[in-house]
Amino acid sequence: MPLDLEAKKVLLRKIPHGLFVCGVREGDEVNGFTASWVTQGSFEPPLVVMAVRSDSNSHGIIERTGRFSLNVLRQDQKDLAAVFFKPQKAVGGRFDSAPFHEGELGLPLLDDAIGGFECVIVGEVKHGDHSVFVGEVKSARLIQDGEALNLASTGWNYGG
Repeated sequence: MPLDLEAKKVLLRKIPHGLFVCGVREGDEVNGFTASWVTQGSFEPPLVVMAVRSDSNSHGIIERTGRFSLNVLRQDQKDLAAVFFKPQKAVGGRFDSAPFHEGELGLPLLDDAIGGFECVIVGEVKHGDHSVFVGEVKSARLIQDGEALNLASTGWNYGG
């Protein structure tokens, strides 16, 4: 029996997703993108699981450096998420619109967000058009707690 493509589409979109800004750095290059396929993977050690499009510039940076940051956006920050939504290099771009500080691992943590954390890659699965990275949380910064932005509230179907 062939896969019912319409049923697949509808059902996969029912999986709830947050919407985050993932930050990467390689030398002087700082890049960022929205990430919506993210979940917690473990309490101890604290692990985060994130899927990243295999053909993206940031995917290569994550593979080469073994690190990424995730910034948790407030529910009213759809416009900020949109800055990071379209594929492009962020040198002199996205992060100019979104002030940040470097975390303990030198990765971009947004100044105006609920907070963010930095991860070191401890696992990777390559299959399909995305790679799944498992990152161990090495630093965390809480700015102000609040309700987090989710993909469903934006009207978008995919966040990167």
